[in-house]
Amino acid sequence: MNSDTWYEQIASNESLTQGDIILNCPILRWDEGIDFQISLKDENEILKKAVSPISVDVVIMTQACDLEQNKVSNVVLCPHFPLSSYKIDWENSFKDRGQNPTARSWRNFCDDIKNGYIWNLSLLNSEAGNPLSTEVRVVDFHEVYTVPRLFLDNLVKHRKQPRLRLNPPYREHLSQAFARYFMRVGLPIPITVDL
Repeated sequence: MNSDTWYEQIASNESLTQGDIILNCPILRWDEGIDFQISLKDENEILKKAVSPISVDVVIMTQACDLEQNKVSNVVLCPHFPLSSYKIDWENSFKDRGQNPTARSWRNFCDDIKNGYIWNLSLLNSEAGNPLSTEVRVVDFHEVYTVPRLFLDNLVKHRKQPRLRLNPPYREHLSQAFARYFMRVGLPIPITVDL
């Protein structure tokens, strides 16, 4: 069933599915700057010391059918950020390179994300008019997390808070953007056509 609204608000006891928005989700992230010099005695210990728990706003990317039929024990998640926060980071990256970020270049950047020209990013529309309103969000496919399904099930039930869920076809649109990011192929020698 297709909807003209991007989201529906669901209760905390609803089963998880693709497109569910989980705010402040605890995940494990690999620390940067870790010395990964490995000896046979400490392989597992190095990895144990290389992770830190953090909280991130995420969207469930695992296919709805796999979750519904209990075919997965881990859930794939991608982080998303408010557009206003992302803009600050974007402006800072311009300034770090000695460039001047303009309103026009920001608008072009957002249009490029919206039109699928920036492979690792996708946009989620804003939601207003209910208690779970949100601004436009930027989903970043560079970071992909997994958490145990049982952990995530218990987390949302324990919090007893409603959450937003992407409606079809918007969740499939996000899934398609995710697939395009992972299926892209860069050729070492480009195709040349003599005309």
